[in-house]
Amino acid sequence: MSTGETPAGATVAGTAVKAAPYGLLALLTITNALNMVDRNLLGSFANFLKPELHLTDTEYGLLTGLVFLVFYAVAGLFMGMLADLTHRPRLIAGAIALWSLLTAASGAARGFVSLAIPRALIGIGESALTPTAMSLLADRVSSARMGLAAGIYYMGVPLGAGLGLLLAGYLGPVIGWRNCFFGLGAVGMLVSLAFLFVREPRPKRAAHLPKGPGFAVQLGQLVVALKRSPALAATIAGGVFVHIAVGAAQFDQLWFVAERGFEKAEIARLAGYITIVAGVAGNLFGGFIGDWWHRHMKTGRPMLLAFLMLAVVPFAIAYRLTPAGSPLFYFGMGLGVFQLAAFYGPTFSTVQELAPDGARATVTGFYILCLNVIGLGIGNTGAGWAIDHFRSAGMAQPYTASVLVFICISALAIPCFFLAGRWSKRDRAAIEAAG
Repeated sequence: MSTGETPAGATVAGTAVKAAPYGLLALLTITNALNMVDRNLLGSFANFLKPELHLTDTEYGLLTGLVFLVFYAVAGLFMGMLADLTHRPRLIAGAIALWSLLTAASGAARGFVSLAIPRALIGIGESALTPTAMSLLADRVSSARMGLAAGIYYMGVPLGAGLGLLLAGYLGPVIGWRNCFFGLGAVGMLVSLAFLFVREPRPKRAAHLPKGPGFAVQLGQLVVALKRSPALAATIAGGVFVHIAVGAAQFDQLWFVAERGFEKAEIARLAGYITIVAGVAGNLFGGFIGDWWHRHMKTGRPMLLAFLMLAVVPFAIAYRLTPAGSPLFYFGMGLGVFQLAAFYGPTFSTVQELAPDGARATVTGFYILCLNVIGLGIGNTGAGWAIDHFRSAGMAQPYTASVLVFICISALAIPCFFLAGRWSKRDRAAIEAAG
């Protein structure tokens, strides 16, 4: 998709610049929002489909956790390597078409197994998007602006999550969750066609030149990157701990209804609006302030996240203990979304800075694997098991008790981001010096 911008690598007054990929960034952000609508469908429609399919909390946790995430994350590493070796826009087009067909198939589920199979396979398609998208953006955006670009791209997370909740709140009672799944599958097929018109900014390899590196070489670059940059490893570890709490929050719609007394469509709509507003604000904060921090502070962007989490965690705990309807309850709901949205720009831009130029998508794929298999996998599946265990033990509020445990575990991200912030500029300088 030609946007009439200066090609990457062109010069203005003798200074190398990169294009401002506004059209590409907008399309990728819209696609990420669609990805997040699909990915969060089970959470958005939890109060509709869980009783109809007779799912236990453990089964629901598996469906939103390991059933989806293992395929998503393992395929993501493969897709990241593939993105470093192939035509990236076409890869995204095929991935969207695959996950959209499987989303429609999920609408025909009649129980745990018939829902688990398409949800697992959806992970393969969705796993291609972010490693490929971040690699495309890194080829078109300067390092000083990469945090903002990543923050804008990750606006798709709150937009998609919020839109999914609004679909559940407005259309769920009217047309049912199954028809919503079918409709989203059709929308995705249309979006996939747009990427057939996006150009690949990477120069095409001439036929007479030797072939590019294979998967083994890409894996080798991943290992080298982790060894040479403690900041990269610490950033990945911090992201994993953050996502443990995110995984447990997949039960929020059930918690709102069962333990805070909301009506299921009402809270889906309310949560949808709060997610969009607070999430977009968090994305912009993480992007703009993260880039400002990168330019003006002696520490790297992850240090900003360490201070942000120090401020937010006490409110996150208080929010879970507060009765519905109080100002603190709604403030806490929005603050949690804000903090998660602010996370993406600083961490993904840091990963891009510390990854080898020829293996950015591979390292991003590995990061996503860790976030999902370890972080969300522990949070989703562990919270489901804990809720069933607490309920069988006679606890009055098993959802609240479970999520509080995982919030406390996620606070271990604070020292990880603190160390990553201290080390990231040093590591980047060493990488640039080594060539």
